[in-house]
Amino acid sequence: MNILYIDASMGAAGDMLTAALTELMPEPAEFVKRLNMICIPGVTYESEPLWRCGITGTHITVRINGETEEDYHHDDEEHHHTGLHDIENIVTHLDIPDKVKKDVMAVYNIIAEAESRIHGVDMSDIHFHEVGTMDAVADITAVCLAMNELAPEKVIVSPVHVGKGSVECAHGILPVPAPATVEILHGVPIYGNIEGELCTPTGAALLKYFADSFGDMPVMTCDTVGYGMGSRDYARANCVRIISGTTEGLTEKMSELSFCVDDMTAEDIAFAVTMLFAAGARDVYTVPVSGKKSRTATLIRIVCDDEAKSEIIHTAFAHTSTLGMRETAAKRYLLDRRIEEMRTPLGRVRRKISTGYGVTRIKYEHDDLERIAAQNNMSIEEVRKQIENEDA
Repeated sequence: MNILYIDASMGAAGDMLTAALTELMPEPAEFVKRLNMICIPGVTYESEPLWRCGITGTHITVRINGETEEDYHHDDEEHHHTGLHDIENIVTHLDIPDKVKKDVMAVYNIIAEAESRIHGVDMSDIHFHEVGTMDAVADITAVCLAMNELAPEKVIVSPVHVGKGSVECAHGILPVPAPATVEILHGVPIYGNIEGELCTPTGAALLKYFADSFGDMPVMTCDTVGYGMGSRDYARANCVRIISGTTEGLTEKMSELSFCVDDMTAEDIAFAVTMLFAAGARDVYTVPVSGKKSRTATLIRIVCDDEAKSEIIHTAFAHTSTLGMRETAAKRYLLDRRIEEMRTPLGRVRRKISTGYGVTRIKYEHDDLERIAAQNNMSIEEVRKQIENEDA
């Protein structure tokens, strides 16, 4: 499996992500040339090497009509504001694949939704300053185009360092992380122990959109590394590091929640298990045990990830009679799985292919086997053997 691991230990911004992804390209200079050919009005991309704390990386500068966002001084009399409809009109006319256009608008909608909740207005009433908008469109488009070309099968992002302190903006002095950044990263592990805004709303939205999960780097074989350098100096190297590599199978951090009940009926336990799965449990199983006072009891064990854990705990207390539960940290090892559809004389059949850790397994979708067996008055075993012969 092809994996991108994004190290956001110094936060993330659109230009830093663009620069890091550019370094992963087979020909970085050619990619920057392509960025300048996608026809974002008034936008140009410039790439240059930059050193931070002894590390060499790439710095991307986006200019709008010859000026950067940092050069720009807010003056509403000279610059108008744009809404989502204006942005969509710009993106529609860009020379990029349709999938990338959809990705760009999906990311921008994440930002607009966050701003809408913060300001208490409808998304259609959210307006962005012209220069800041074009800078964000440029960053988002570049990252979406790069992700489309690199086509990773999985993206994992580290916990995001958002920084601390305060920042001055058009609305006044705001706390760091900015309200929009916090809103976008709801449910994502974040922290802040360096003074300054390390993660911008644009960077946060890009991470949120492309990340399949947030956590530690998995066991993987490293192929290439990209360093996207930020504009400011810190005691630590101010960069986003993206590692591209492959892995055989995956590992996930999981939690096991367990408790015993001795006063619930089988029907009530069955309903509780159904509700726990609906709440996001990866697995739920029961074991008959001998409990207090030698009473026959049922051990209920739930396997879940951190994102679903809070909801599952509430669900367990709501639908079982337990007064407490235990948590054990666990690690889950997974084979890489994909589903393919194959054509056979009997019809279309899906098959699940699982690989990793030196193992390859193929299993035909049982629902498809049942359907074909019923249609052809055959046993499932006969169907399976005929398909295996076709597949050999």
